[in-house]
Amino acid sequence: MNNRKYELLQDQTIEWCGRTLYRIRALRDFGAVHAGDVGGYIECERNLSQDGNAWVCGNARVCGNALVCGNARVCGNALVCGDARVYGDAWVSDNARVSDNARVCDNALVCGNAWVRGDARVCGNALVCGDARVYG
Repeated sequence: MNNRKYELLQDQTIEWCGRTLYRIRALRDFGAVHAGDVGGYIECERNLSQDGNAWVCGNARVCGNALVCGNARVCGNALVCGDARVYGDAWVSDNARVSDNARVCDNALVCGNAWVRGDARVCGNALVCGDARVYG
């Protein structure tokens, strides 16, 4: 049985920093996503788990070795790149960025123009928003 939850749309791509990113489309219902819903952009299937309820929506982009999994959401115009991980029930939204080796997990929310980078960890019920920068 094919248990894939999304597919890459080969005819809906954008270029970002020399990389081709593909818009995704849900193949089945899961979480708040319904079969046929169009999502954001990923570079390849390693960027978004086929398991759980994780989803990339809006014009959000996920690329490089970054991974969104669990029940995490990346929305709006957010960017997750490098070796970053967004997992658990975490959300990254608006124009936020998560890059390098950063981790956003549990129930954390990164939004606005916030940027989490380097080896930073944002976990628990943390809220990083506005023009905040978390790094280290």
